[in-house]
Amino acid sequence: MKSKKMAVTLVSGLLLVLLYGIIFSFSAQNGEASTEISMGVSDSLVNVLDFLTFGKMDTDMLSELALVIEHPIRKTAHFLEYALMGILIYSTLYYPITNSKVKFWVSLLWLILSAGADELHQYFVPGRWGSVKDVLLDTCGGLVGILICRFLYKKVSSKLSKS
Repeated sequence: MKSKKMAVTLVSGLLLVLLYGIIFSFSAQNGEASTEISMGVSDSLVNVLDFLTFGKMDTDMLSELALVIEHPIRKTAHFLEYALMGILIYSTLYYPITNSKVKFWVSLLWLILSAGADELHQYFVPGRWGSVKDVLLDTCGGLVGILICRFLYKKVSSKLSKS
């Protein structure tokens, strides 16, 4: 069991480092490049919607809709990437910290510091800025990830202890 916990910690830690690299690369993009990516995602989603409605939307309506959903798409991406980060942080602490309350609080603090560091990084990128709202949004996403992970670990450990 100890080796499985160590494996979970190691794999989660490696995936966490990879996620940090991805987030850093997104945050390093200037404002124009970042908006271009989220508009690309928004355009793709609008095109899927147009396909599902059998092309009944005109080009102006599609463009306007893409503009309207770009901001929520961007914020949803923030939330989801930090939910994943919360899962990976909690899992990285799976072996070294056995007390679940301590693991929860250490994970949450780690997450808040990560979100703050990301926003501080963006502050120095041309066309970007740091936002306390984004730190809060990222933290909420990460908290959801931590809670999901904590719930699943409790479920698995209770099933293992019954068998």
